[in-house]
Amino acid sequence: MLTVRALASAVEARDAYTGRHAERVATYGLQLADAYGMRLGDEPQIEFGFLLHDVGKVAVPDAILFKPGKLTAAERLVMEQHPVTGSEIVRDIDFLGAARDVIRSHHERWDGNGYPDGLEGEDIPVSARVFAVADTLDALTTNRPYRRASTIAQARVIIIQAGGTHFDPDVVEAFESLPDTVIERIRLDVG
Repeated sequence: MLTVRALASAVEARDAYTGRHAERVATYGLQLADAYGMRLGDEPQIEFGFLLHDVGKVAVPDAILFKPGKLTAAERLVMEQHPVTGSEIVRDIDFLGAARDVIRSHHERWDGNGYPDGLEGEDIPVSARVFAVADTLDALTTNRPYRRASTIAQARVIIIQAGGTHFDPDVVEAFESLPDTVIERIRLDVG
């Protein structure tokens, strides 16, 4: 676990504006997985995937990763390769077997319009479907160079509206059951 956390910290050190993004989304993801009915006590690889989801960004050029404005189509294609690169980075690490599902598939969409593989619905690994909601929650509720953070209430509306298109509607239903106090406690405790 210490090795995984060290690697996640190294990835985050490259992209400091996200703060402790990996820690927050892993904690959100574990809470959401529990609300969804996934018992992860015997599967630490899922948490490892939550922590290492963006490991492939180490191969994204700085000019793209830190670009303050909208990416060009060519730049977007480079950025959209980070899940593939990440899954390749951990490919031969046996204890990260189930983590690869999250790393590769966390940008897939329920409607099939995601990347890198265009998976749809239940073809998307359940761990990646759960993580996608946690990742979006953190992205929405964190200040970014190009926009202010949304409130938890605003983030809830956006995520709920995307159920059935971007997100698995059953995962969104589990997300709706998470109290704001739990989300806020994670934001304060993790930082």
